[in-house]
Amino acid sequence: MVMIDPTASEGQQMKDLIQYVSEALVDRPEEVRVNVLEGENSIILELKVAADDVGKVIGKGGQTAKAMRKILSAAATKLKKKSLLQIVE
Repeated sequence: MVMIDPTASEGQQMKDLIQYVSEALVDRPEEVRVNVLEGENSIILELKVAADDVGKVIGKGGQTAKAMRKILSAAATKLKKKSLLQIVE
């Protein structure tokens, strides 16, 4: 179970969320890295995983990545911000 620190910044909370979900999906969770670029009206998260785990976070037809982006969008909407999840190698 993940505990999101309510005193952390908005970007950090979203980073923790994506980190937790991604680590649960991959074979090598120790290689999951999430970088946050936080602007005034937007939050960009860059997700890096091991090369052989990229398919697991993208999913068949991109369904897993789409689901993570929807969760992120819902969280960002609550904060009145826009969000973007980039899966990078």
